Amino acid sequence: MKKYSFVTVILSLVFLAFTYWTEKDVFVNENYVFAQKQLKHLLDTANKVDTLFPRTTGKGGQVVLTNKYEWTSGFFAGSLWYAYELGKDEDMRKQAIKWTEKLEPLKNFTEHHDLGFMMYCSYGNAYRLTKNTKYKEVLVQAAKSLSTRYSPKTGSIRSWNRFGSWDGQHKYDFPVIIDNMMNLELLFFASKVTGDPTYKNIAITHANNVIKNQIRPDYSCYHVVCYDPQTGKVLAKETAQGYANNSTWARGQSWGIYGFTMAYRETGDKRYLETAQKMAQFYINHANLPADGVSYWDFNANQKGYLPSVNSHAPETPINYRDVSAAAVTASALLELSAFKVPDAAIYRNAGIKILHSLSSPVYRAQPGQNGGFLLKHSVGSIAHGIEIDVPLIYADYYFLEALNRYKLIN
Repeated sequence: MKKYSFVTVILSLVFLAFTYWTEKDVFVNENYVFAQKQLKHLLDTANKVDTLFPRTTGKGGQVVLTNKYEWTSGFFAGSLWYAYELGKDEDMRKQAIKWTEKLEPLKNFTEHHDLGFMMYCSYGNAYRLTKNTKYKEVLVQAAKSLSTRYSPKTGSIRSWNRFGSWDGQHKYDFPVIIDNMMNLELLFFASKVTGDPTYKNIAITHANNVIKNQIRPDYSCYHVVCYDPQTGKVLAKETAQGYANNSTWARGQSWGIYGFTMAYRETGDKRYLETAQKMAQFYINHANLPADGVSYWDFNANQKGYLPSVNSHAPETPINYRDVSAAAVTASALLELSAFKVPDAAIYRNAGIKILHSLSSPVYRAQPGQNGGFLLKHSVGSIAHGIEIDVPLIYADYYFLEALNRYKLIN
């Protein structure tokens, strides 16, 4: 057997480490350069209107914009902040500030639960990167507004004001969707910066009831749980965007992985860590997950034993579309989850990196100058509603950029 000197071994290890970091840095930088060009293209469109926020593209490929009250309004500014963080481009910073501050009136908005998406993805990143106290004050007020939707009787934050089942026969006044886990970060933040535990206590109580009522024994999740607002009793467990009430909507699973990972970071409660890990294992190990890690829009779509309700449009769309938005959320969540001292950390890290590399491939990443300026293709908004099928979506781009930033920081 050939023997190697101590110096040779050390030099070899240094070379391998250098190669690894160079490959990672090249990957992140190449994606940043691409993202910067695309976002500037998207900014050209958005700045012409100046009051609406990019969301997706229409049938003719044109950019579709929404008003600030849509749940997706904060992702554009958030994407600009992440692009600035990756490249420190001063013009990108100025645009991020501009598009963030357009959302300030939302600090008093109480009509639905998505203030976390709208305000924390924009103002949260703005405060994190600038430490501007004005942004902190806006976030605290937004947390107060979000807290008005909390009910001590249900122990949950009301997602929508009303939910009508796809069966056309039932309506509920206190629906809670798994997406709501993502809005808890705003509440945790408010308690940290004010010292007032009220916000954190609401977030914890809500998360505990999600574990109790929304997570299945196999650690998949129901999309919607409907409560009686007077008694707190669970009335129904259904879906609004998945294939069937008993199926697993992929983006909902992703919200759960991400939300409980974040809740563990903010509390240290091992129940949340266990839930995040087992929800992640459900995604990673699922028999229906394609080899590239980019999930279909629902893990059970078009399978025996799963039946969409009569008013759902899911039967009209038999193609098992991929949902890049679910994959991007999952990639970001897995990279954070892998940073905790858990036995399967390497598995989560490798899965997150694999998904990130898949998303940056020509299969899912747009050609420069195309896709309306959005970064990624092949996302699904809601097949059940018959809208935003196989299109770019601003929140897919946001979590892709967040995952890139998290990947960049991995040692």
